[in-house]
Amino acid sequence: MTRWGILATGAIAAKFAADLRHAPGAELVAVGSRSTESAKEFADRFGAPRAHGSWEALAADDDVDVIYVATPHAAHHAAALTCLRAGKAVLCEKPVTLDRASAAELVDAARSSGVFFMEAMWTRINPTVRTVLDLIAAGEIGDVTTVAADFGIHGDFPPGHRLRARELGGGALLDLGVYPVTMAHLVLGAPDHVRAWAKIGPEGTDENTGMLFGYDSGAIASLTCGLVGSTGVHATITGTGGRIELPDFFHTTSYTLHRPGAAPSVVTRAQEGAGYQFEAIEVQRCLSEGLLESPLIPHDTTLEVMGLLDEVRAQIGVAY
Repeated sequence: MTRWGILATGAIAAKFAADLRHAPGAELVAVGSRSTESAKEFADRFGAPRAHGSWEALAADDDVDVIYVATPHAAHHAAALTCLRAGKAVLCEKPVTLDRASAAELVDAARSSGVFFMEAMWTRINPTVRTVLDLIAAGEIGDVTTVAADFGIHGDFPPGHRLRARELGGGALLDLGVYPVTMAHLVLGAPDHVRAWAKIGPEGTDENTGMLFGYDSGAIASLTCGLVGSTGVHATITGTGGRIELPDFFHTTSYTLHRPGAAPSVVTRAQEGAGYQFEAIEVQRCLSEGLLESPLIPHDTTLEVMGLLDEVRAQIGVAY
């Protein structure tokens, strides 16, 4: 049995807690928050036996094997560092920090403490996405030429909302754009050329961002993210011998394979829960094997993607 603690009590923490029931061998034993009242309410709701009124108390709990950090991303660095320095394995929600330098500090802390650390980028361990990557590796669509992915939402977010406030790491890029960037990175790896443009809001954060990644192979990735309109949230991977389309690509349960001269093939996977359980399952597998990082979300990959986000922010003029 793997004993889980959850740090924070917001919406994503609740989704993760609910999905732990679909992860064999997982047990939620403790919750930590800066508010004792919030921690107790969350613990009662999800059946955790202990509630801690501070991050430090959760990190010091000897009955916790691994902690899921679910704070807003501006607090990821401080929260994860607290846990890592206490010798706790950590699964940290995406984006792992606000920039590559602070992400590298977490990686260094994990390595120096000899504890497991993984970014909770669920797209990388989504079973449907993994199947699609296997199809591409097997040459089912030939050589990949383009990746196109979008993630846009629309809402009347007030100036202090985390999606707009610069002090909270607001803007479309880190919250939404990390997914298209991750999809391109999964399929094509790190680009050789990066170009980006954005509409910047009054708070100094990006409202609508476009990114074009170029590869010396000739491949191109066209990526967008925004807070000004709901997009299809689709990814299309095109190759010399066909293409694969992924609806709701960041947590998809289906794909469509198109090849010349053949009818489209739609594959749908049945799934319990929202899909957060796959992160827990991967963490538990790694812990059982004595690994300090996941081969599906290795530290170097997390840092490489954070470096790409840094480059995009530099080009569009967003600084936190």
